[in-house]
Amino acid sequence: MSEHLLLIERKADWKAHFPRLPVAEVDAYLKASSERYSASLRVINLCRSQRYLSEGYYGSLLAEARGHRVIPSVRTLQDLSRKAIYSLDTEDLDRKVGRVLGRSRAGLQPIALELTMFFGQCAAKEMQEIAAQLFALFPAPMFRVEFRLQGEQWQIHALKPFALNSLSAAQEVEFFTALEGYLKKPFRRPRGAKSHRYDLAILHNPGEQLAPSSTAALKRFVRAGRALGVDVELIQARDFGRLAEFDALFIRETTRIDHYTYRFARKAEGEGMVVIDDPNSILRCTNKVYLAERLAAQKVPTPKTVILNRDTILRAEELIGYPVVLKIPDGSFSRGVFKASSRSELESIAKKLLKESDLILAQEFVYTDYDWRIGLLNKKPLYASQYLMSRQHWQIVNHDAKGGPRQGGFNTVDIADAPAAVVRTAVKAANLIGDGLYGVDLKLTERGVMVIEVNDNPNLDAGVEDKVLGETLYRAVMEDFVRRLDTARRSQAVPG
Repeated sequence: MSEHLLLIERKADWKAHFPRLPVAEVDAYLKASSERYSASLRVINLCRSQRYLSEGYYGSLLAEARGHRVIPSVRTLQDLSRKAIYSLDTEDLDRKVGRVLGRSRAGLQPIALELTMFFGQCAAKEMQEIAAQLFALFPAPMFRVEFRLQGEQWQIHALKPFALNSLSAAQEVEFFTALEGYLKKPFRRPRGAKSHRYDLAILHNPGEQLAPSSTAALKRFVRAGRALGVDVELIQARDFGRLAEFDALFIRETTRIDHYTYRFARKAEGEGMVVIDDPNSILRCTNKVYLAERLAAQKVPTPKTVILNRDTILRAEELIGYPVVLKIPDGSFSRGVFKASSRSELESIAKKLLKESDLILAQEFVYTDYDWRIGLLNKKPLYASQYLMSRQHWQIVNHDAKGGPRQGGFNTVDIADAPAAVVRTAVKAANLIGDGLYGVDLKLTERGVMVIEVNDNPNLDAGVEDKVLGETLYRAVMEDFVRRLDTARRSQAVPG
């Protein structure tokens, strides 16, 4: 049995009569150095609250960043948080639910039933196959499944995670029996999605103020795709129901977890489509706490960074000093990023941000006239740009400027002309996320290169990032979609 650790929210949640197992409070796990634990650690997150940006959420997030094998993963937490997401994956099970419940519950005629699952196990033997399939889709230690009779058809109505402290005495026995069985099984990562044909959708929002690609850039993507035999269509949020018509999805709208862009990515991957940005890249890049932990674990140089909670705000003063930059984990385009120059500012800003997230980031303030942005696709450098700070401001985008956000200038250079250390560090950082399309922001200082963050959904804009490559930039992206689709088609053609 591999080494494992059970995370709980409060010491009292692990009752005196529970088995002697490796248990840790999530707060201690979050504060501990990643070197304290084995890289092969299996983490089982049993926190009471696993809502977005809670300590329980961060327990799974940092476990993934540290390379630990965690259940539930951040992706599972996110998938279970919204019916609009998980209902996409349960549609195929509804017919089986109807057959089983119709056969085994005949004559009772209830309108709603509930099933409790522990690690894919349930007490009702006739429902075990459904429980196992639900666990394969949503690997979580425990959740309740509510079935409802819609007309004459039984359907999965809701999936409801619940906590260790709410178990009855009988359920405690079921839980620990299932846990013992789960720990004896080898850990398996989810299989990748399948892919099919050559119609590509580009998701965009014509009204977005700081869109990653302008109308002119989108037209160039369409032109480049069609030159390669790919039928490219611009779609919007209202086209969610049409997504299965396409074979690939390219998201050219600012991505967020609690947003339809993530649901599009999830749906696309579930349909077997090639998708950029893929759901895992969105999850990993949109949370700066994950990035900070991941980069630190792999010894990628960054400004001095400290993760803070409500009890450790002054660690920023002790370990970094002033000025210090405070960041909400899921901000974008310089949003949710503030600079504190004194203890009073630190406490005021931190307390405000901690109302939105249980953890925030404090980072050493390192000023440079510009940041390097290295764009990468499929683990290879694509373009190199310098983004200048907004005039009389310390960030690239000044969101408080009169008349709306004001951006600094830019300078795009050939990859060969960018400092080799900058490019090399960007490649190392991006490769920790995946093989998609990323933009790595870095500073070149007297102390060397520092990674600020890795962005999914980086800007690819006409007249900026394409200044050197021109149409070749757009063609390179479309060629990569074709490569991925070709690879997927070949893999499907091989008998398995």
